[in-house]
This record gives sequence, structure tokens and C-alpha cells, in this order.
Amino acid sequence: MKPIDWMLLWTLSLLWGGSFLFNELALAGLPAVSIVWGRVALAALVLGLVVRASGQGMPGRGVWPALAVMGVMNNLVPFTLFVLAQGQITGALASVLNATTPLFTVLVAHVATRDERLTPVKAVGVGLGFSGVVVMMVGEDLGGELLAILACLGAALSYGIAGVWGRRFKAAGVTPLQTAAGVVTCSAVILTPVWLAVDRPWALASPGWSPVLAVVALAVLSSAVAYLIFFRILARAGATAISLVTFLIPFSAAGLGWLVLGERLEARHFAGLALILGGLALMERARVARR
Repeated sequence: MKPIDWMLLWTLSLLWGGSFLFNELALAGLPAVSIVWGRVALAALVLGLVVRASGQGMPGRGVWPALAVMGVMNNLVPFTLFVLAQGQITGALASVLNATTPLFTVLVAHVATRDERLTPVKAVGVGLGFSGVVVMMVGEDLGGELLAILACLGAALSYGIAGVWGRRFKAAGVTPLQTAAGVVTCSAVILTPVWLAVDRPWALASPGWSPVLAVVALAVLSSAVAYLIFFRILARAGATAISLVTFLIPFSAAGLGWLVLGERLEARHFAGLALILGGLALMERARVARR
């Protein structure tokens, strides 16, 4: 990759890693559903404007049911689980657990597709990665932190399912930008009645500016701008380059959490992260060798 591609990749990792920091800041004054709704609703507005300005227009009517499923699995479920989990654990640890997403994607693809089967090398990589999760969970009480860790793993599994489900949009002739705009739009529409019923926003106390600005950052930076950078890297350097961001997000999130909130990972968390990244590296090496 060229230097500009590396710069864009690190920027993307900061934006996606920053979402864990923004979640923690938003939780200081807003409930979980309000945070997620604000993120997807504002991102839908921004990306909708970008799509129209690009001249592409929104996706055709026939693809919206599939976009709705993608919105639930790629946005609503993982966003909500991560926000809830971060009420109990740090954003740094949540980002480490998020790095298991490719491991779940491999398992889901093995079950749901015919062209991405689990090879022996991939199986070793998956096993290595999940052994890292076990290392991080050693010594945890059966309380809030363990449940939060399981919630993060559930979010990663949801991302994995969404990754396999999303393969259909290219075949349907929907551009990546249209897909992103359609997905967040569906997410906002689906979540709005839930938000109104659960959080009753008209009855919430004033959250203050910091949580509100954190939600704006989640929507504009970690969602809309991140998607635009994602598509640019994809066009310039390809899917292999994009996959590298998985390795960078935990370091970006941990660095931001340390710098802004003074968060620190424990030794077992670093050990678990090393095993997860080792498993991902093994799977990526096997994938590149097959090309």
C-alpha cells in the first residue's frame, strides 16, 4: 500500500476505535437505546445527503428487506450490546473483544456458505483466537463484568453474521455507499418506536453537552465519515488492506481510553489480545496463500 493508504487505514482505526471512547462519554448522561438511536439516526441523515449528492440515489425498493436485516445485525444488536457492556467494562477491553469478529465471521461463513469453508489452518487460527478470550475471562466472577464480556462476544457474533449476509448486496448491484446509507436508515426506522417506548425521551433529564456531543461524534465520525474512508480504502487498496484495520482498532481504542480516561488493560487482557491477533494473522496468512 502507498503511504496515503496507511494514513487512511490508521485514521479509520482511530474513528472506529474512538467509538468505544464516545460510548463511555455518552453513557455519562444518556441511556443505551438513546445513544444507539442518536448514532444511527444522525448517520442516516449524513449518509443520505452524501448519497444524493453523489448522484447514486438510494437503493431500489426490492433490496430494502435485506437492508433491514443488515441494519439489525450490523448496527442495532452490536451497537446496543457494546453500549450496555461498557456500563461494566472499559472501552479498551470492549475493543479487544471486538477483535474476535473475524473469528466469528469464519465460523458463520463455514456454516452459511459453500465457498468459504473452514480449513485446518483457519480452525487453528479460530482456536488460538478464542483461547485468548478464555485467558481474558480467567478469574472473572459470575457478575457484571463476565456478562459484559459475553455481551461483547455476542456483538462480535452479530457482526460476523452481518458480514456474511452483506455479501448479497454487491450481487444485487447495490453500491457500498448505497448499502451503508440504506443500512443506517433502516436501523433508525426500526429503532425509533423502541426508543420512544423504552427511553421516553421527553421525560429524560437534560444530559448535558458532553454526552450529546459524544453521540454526534459517534454518528458523524465513527459512522458516516468512517464509512466514507472505508470505501475509499476499499477502492484504492482492496479488501486485504481493509482487513488490517481489525488489528489496529484495539490499539487505537486502548490508546484513546488511556489518554482521555486513564483506562488501563490488565496483563491477562494483553495476553488475550496477543492470542486473538495471532489467530487473525494465521487466518490472514492462509487466505493470502490461497490467492
